[in-house]
Amino acid sequence: MYILDKLDNGIHVAMEKVDYLNSVTLGVVIECGSIRENETNNGVSHFIEHMLFKGTKSRTSKEIAEAIDNVGGQINAFTGKEQTAYYIKVLDDHLNIAIDVLSDMFLNSLFLDGEIEKEKNVIMEEINMYQDSPEDLVYELLNEIMFKKTPLEYPILGIDSSIINLNKDKILKYFYENYNPEDIIISIVGKFDEKKVISQLNNTFGKFNIGNSTKDVSNIITYNFTNNIKGINKNFEQLNLCIGMNGVNSMSDDIYPILILNNIFGGSMSSKLFQRLREDEGLVYDIDSHMTAYKDIGIFTIYAGLNSENLIKSIKLIDEEIRKIKKSLITKDELSRSKDQLKGNYILAMESTFNRMMEIGKSTSQFHRIETIEEVIKKIDNVKMDDIERVVNHIFQNDSFNIAYVGELDEQETVEEEIKEILFG
Repeated sequence: MYILDKLDNGIHVAMEKVDYLNSVTLGVVIECGSIRENETNNGVSHFIEHMLFKGTKSRTSKEIAEAIDNVGGQINAFTGKEQTAYYIKVLDDHLNIAIDVLSDMFLNSLFLDGEIEKEKNVIMEEINMYQDSPEDLVYELLNEIMFKKTPLEYPILGIDSSIINLNKDKILKYFYENYNPEDIIISIVGKFDEKKVISQLNNTFGKFNIGNSTKDVSNIITYNFTNNIKGINKNFEQLNLCIGMNGVNSMSDDIYPILILNNIFGGSMSSKLFQRLREDEGLVYDIDSHMTAYKDIGIFTIYAGLNSENLIKSIKLIDEEIRKIKKSLITKDELSRSKDQLKGNYILAMESTFNRMMEIGKSTSQFHRIETIEEVIKKIDNVKMDDIERVVNHIFQNDSFNIAYVGELDEQETVEEEIKEILFG
């Protein structure tokens, strides 16, 4: 049973009752991430996520954790390019505690100067950790070259100089400007009494940031992918490679054709890329393809982890597989099997109350309604071969390919020229 409601201050509430469960997952999703930042405050969205756990007027940071730990629950949060989310999973009898704790974090966080300075060190250590992770680093590098001079190029964590630049006034200004009720969705999945829940939400979250209106973030940004290649030549055991290309935005009707294509091309262990480069040739340790969709733009990415000595041969085989699928597309049998695979993956994922909580929150944000599981399955079933042909021609345009790599590479300039000759053609 799906329920949509709205609190007195404008916060949207999306709920799904699942009465056979003994648990409930509560999420607060804010349409605010690093895409709303600039060079001087880059990382502030993620910084605020940390600060909401650092103490309120009535709870210390330890007491926030203990309030959920003591009832066997789980509390966490994450920041992305476009969203920040906080969530708690508890037994259904303890939903009132979850609402009380999470709303306290929103309404009464202290943002103490001393805690801000301590958290700067924590986050700069987190940045250092990512700098030591070649897989994370290569994706940041790909974002940097594909989304250059747009907010999507900014790393979610920020950089040392922008983190050092933050202070309480800047953080609170950003917090109240961007955590406004119109951009907040409370999403709840599990066993609960909807009338009691709405009443408690209105008495808590309904008092948050009253009177604030949505910050104007409607600046039109032009994305134009052209050929780029950039590498970080650093002594890692393995070379990490990303090839980025055209995708679609999160509202596009081509989402499901691309997901179906991806299963066949590189998104699973039975896919063409995995079977050719890993199983048949033994050239890579890991290879996959995947789609990333934002509100205004999306990208399709091929990732590979391999020994640098196998780089050129692997690039040639990837290019061969791209040419094959552009020429011959896929078979009807592959289309049918990929639909079944996608439906199976989706239905299994929806058995997680966390995934369901995020899904109905996303649906409410995008469509102002809850998209049911049955509606998603129907969209998958409706994909035709013409749709596959259209997305193949959209994605695999050589003049939009971008290459990022991280790892130790001898004769870097020569190798880059070889890659350009193969892929940019």
